Amino acid sequence: MQKISDENLVKLATCSAIVVASILVAGKGYAWYLTSSLSIKASLVDSLLDGFASLLNFVAIYHALRPADNEHRFGHGKAEALASLGQSIFIAISAAWLLREVIWRLYNPEQLIFSPLAIIVMISASVLTFTLILGQRYVISKTQSLAVSSDSLHYQTDLMSDLGVLLSFYLSSYFTISYFDTGVGALISVYLLYSTWIIAKKALDILMDRELPDEIIESITKIAQSHHKVLGIHDLRTRSSGQNEFIQMHLDLDKDMSLYQAHSIAEEIAAEINKVYPKAEVIIHQDPVPEDPENPSHKSL
Repeated sequence: MQKISDENLVKLATCSAIVVASILVAGKGYAWYLTSSLSIKASLVDSLLDGFASLLNFVAIYHALRPADNEHRFGHGKAEALASLGQSIFIAISAAWLLREVIWRLYNPEQLIFSPLAIIVMISASVLTFTLILGQRYVISKTQSLAVSSDSLHYQTDLMSDLGVLLSFYLSSYFTISYFDTGVGALISVYLLYSTWIIAKKALDILMDRELPDEIIESITKIAQSHHKVLGIHDLRTRSSGQNEFIQMHLDLDKDMSLYQAHSIAEEIAAEINKVYPKAEVIIHQDPVPEDPENPSHKSL
């Protein structure tokens, strides 16, 4: 069986999300029509956002996966981050609108209409969303795609809201108190705002060329320093763009070493780093220094 490439996995995850979002919007729209539930309406808006976000991700991924060209020598990976940032702004506005609806409903309570069909729709939506999330988590573990991660966060929120809707619908119908439904709608809105912050922060980290996590930097440092000919490293710089990492560093090598030897060592270290981070582009500069094994600073950044 032929292995699916990371690029195709990301595309498959995004297309699946668009299909699932379309089904959820249709089903929840009908359930809201039957019940006039504010929590179902909030969940419907959430699914509409999911569909919009998934469509935006599809366009972003199409550009992000394009190879580097003369005008974009570092590739197009930041298109994913731009799409995620756009999602977060749109979702924040929609969450604020939902909170407005909640406040209006508090002053204008409305009794829910119980509908077994609406319950079936929401249960089916929960199962479908959970299945999609499992698939997205698999793709994220293989590709580390920010776009799919953002999409998955949307659908995790969607799943929580679906379960909350089922609970609120049951309680509101059983106790004939509409405030349960309104309360769940408010919680969904607040959680949407929280999710927006998470997505926006990740996107801004990439757009602002934030360093890779500390554990990755420590791993890269350990790999470089493990070579017996390396006297030290400095000016280690890292960043990410889409699914790729960019790593730059300076190696301290014996000043009497030949250019050929210095180049070979740099190539060996780059190869070792690529074994751990296969999508990384590694650039290494060799600095000649007097060899002094007793100086511990040789092995520090």
